[in-house]
Amino acid sequence: MIWWHAVLIVTAGVWAGMINTVVGSGTLVTFPVLVALGYPPVTATTSNAIGLAPGSVSGAIGYRHELRGHGRVLLSFLPASVLGALVGTILLLSLPADAFETIVPVLIVLALVLVLVQPKVSAWVTRRRQRAGVDDADGGSMTAKSAAGLVTLVFLIGIYGGYFTAAQGVMLMAVMGILMTLPLQTLNGIKNVLSAAVNIVAGTVYAFVAPISWPVVALLAVGSVVGGQLGAKIGRKLPPRVLRGVIVVVGAAAAVQLVVQQL
Repeated sequence: MIWWHAVLIVTAGVWAGMINTVVGSGTLVTFPVLVALGYPPVTATTSNAIGLAPGSVSGAIGYRHELRGHGRVLLSFLPASVLGALVGTILLLSLPADAFETIVPVLIVLALVLVLVQPKVSAWVTRRRQRAGVDDADGGSMTAKSAAGLVTLVFLIGIYGGYFTAAQGVMLMAVMGILMTLPLQTLNGIKNVLSAAVNIVAGTVYAFVAPISWPVVALLAVGSVVGGQLGAKIGRKLPPRVLRGVIVVVGAAAAVQLVVQQL
């Protein structure tokens, strides 16, 4: 591996780890970088899933204070995320590689749309909370129907995350913000744990049966761990528009590049 490739991958890992902790969508930075460096899309996805898993864990640990007292909520969602991740990995490994290359640009565009609309969703959720008088002491209670619906959505997002990880964090924040009344920072902590679970499950499966570039995994792991801690500590101070702008530009470039490769 050329030295500047290694530097670029580590840098992308740091940025992705930070973005995943703060917003979600870090894959939209690392995936295009790996594809641009010549890695096949499936190898880029599998190596990315394993390499970013430590960063997801790092970010989740960074939000441990916001998660205190919410262990029961996490335990109610974790099985859905784990099962969804298993289904997603099975789909990735079962479908032909050209099917993955065909659908990835569509998934990237979907992820970019979610990144763009996320501020409006967050604003809507904030207004809803204010009308409901939600505060940090709120328990986040739900009706049985809402809880079942949310678990189902978490399962479906887990499938998406196991197949292609980009923007699963944005999806989780959107559905939890709408159906739950916990503080947003607590929801972000839950999101980080669920995303970490999906990445760990998918990464473990990929490590045994999928094409992997282990040097890429190692470089992303180092970068994403650093980025996860930065995201938990100072990432919330970065301008959200800057983060989203980078995600959209890089992700759009990746989608265009993949489409051109198929022509």
